[in-house]
Amino acid sequence: MQEDFLHYIWKHKAFDSFSLKTTNGDLINIANLGRHNHNAGPDFFNAQLSIAGQLWAGNVEIHIKSSDWYLHNHEKDSAYDNVILHVVWEHDSEIFRKNNTLIPTLELKHYVDKNLLTNYHRLLQSKTWINCETSFSEINDFLLNNWLERLYIERLERKSETIEQLLKKSNNDWEAVLFKMLMKNFGLKVNGESFLSLANSIDFTLIRKLQGNVLNLEALLFGQSGLLSDDQIEDAYYIDLKNRYGYLKQKFNLNNNGVSPLHFFRLRPPNFPTIRLSQFANLYSLEQHLFSKVMKLNTKDEIYNFFNLGVTGFWRTHYTFAKSSKVSKKALTKSFIDLLIINTLIPLKFSYAKSQGKSVEDSIFDLIKEVKIENNSIVTKFLGLKPMAKNALNSQALLQLKYHYCDNNKCLQCIVGNNLIVKN
Repeated sequence: MQEDFLHYIWKHKAFDSFSLKTTNGDLINIANLGRHNHNAGPDFFNAQLSIAGQLWAGNVEIHIKSSDWYLHNHEKDSAYDNVILHVVWEHDSEIFRKNNTLIPTLELKHYVDKNLLTNYHRLLQSKTWINCETSFSEINDFLLNNWLERLYIERLERKSETIEQLLKKSNNDWEAVLFKMLMKNFGLKVNGESFLSLANSIDFTLIRKLQGNVLNLEALLFGQSGLLSDDQIEDAYYIDLKNRYGYLKQKFNLNNNGVSPLHFFRLRPPNFPTIRLSQFANLYSLEQHLFSKVMKLNTKDEIYNFFNLGVTGFWRTHYTFAKSSKVSKKALTKSFIDLLIINTLIPLKFSYAKSQGKSVEDSIFDLIKEVKIENNSIVTKFLGLKPMAKNALNSQALLQLKYHYCDNNKCLQCIVGNNLIVKN
């Protein structure tokens, strides 16, 4: 038995509430269970109930055993002076206030259905991939779909926290935040953090100054990332970039000591950091006021058309500075743009609307449902348990479910777990 399960029972009134009595035999009638407190202090605030006909308003504290009150030193804490009911699973000791008056105690185990306990223990003692693996398919589709939508908003809320931190560091410059987020996601999983460190090494005011010249942008990005340090390469394009970067570095006092090394190993050539940086420079040379433009993009096709760009001339015949290849435009693929939609554009739309006091949930749901489901081991495993719509809303929601609920045994806070616990 764990206290969070007792919190769950009390919060959801999952007990026989029609014949409640204190351990001293006084009748209890509940008018209001109180508000669940997740911080320090009593577990439920502002409850209203009558005990032996006397109306009380105050707080409720919950423990496994009555004696836990003294184990936690609540008798010395004034925050617990207004506790009007002590709810416990097992009553093993009388509890008194500072003024020596008895705190009424409810021993909850006499009022809880045995099926609820059985379901709870079965779920939490499971040794499978997730606790509800063998029962996940039983969940009603309507219930699950609503839960997945809530989980997706939770995931966006978590991402908005990162965006808020970036905003503070950039003096609320949304363009600068977009620059950093796009840069990180152009690096994908392998080079994402390295690309972000690259973005952090450049003041966005410099990007604004250089936007009219794609070669200067490439020189800045390649130079700051350490890709222009080979003195053996004699290609004219490489030498030009190196000279441009030397000038920029001196003029703007650039420093790349904090930029993490880029990785080529085990990457397909189209994902080489050289190609991604050229595409990125191309984007910023073609589009000014990028943030306001992407905020106006509402459909997947509009976004595909907007990001329909490739590399600059040299990179159409190269993947690295040292070796040439067949001619290819090396345009951003739709699958790559899908990742930008999922990890950059929608989180920014959500955060920006939030900062404006607006709700864009419906339009975000419409857009994310247009995007194909992500292909990873977690999503594949969930789809093997129960068929679901194959869109990116569900894949993002399932990642949120696995990482923040299943992996932490938060079945009591999960709609799926709740449903399985209360079933007959």
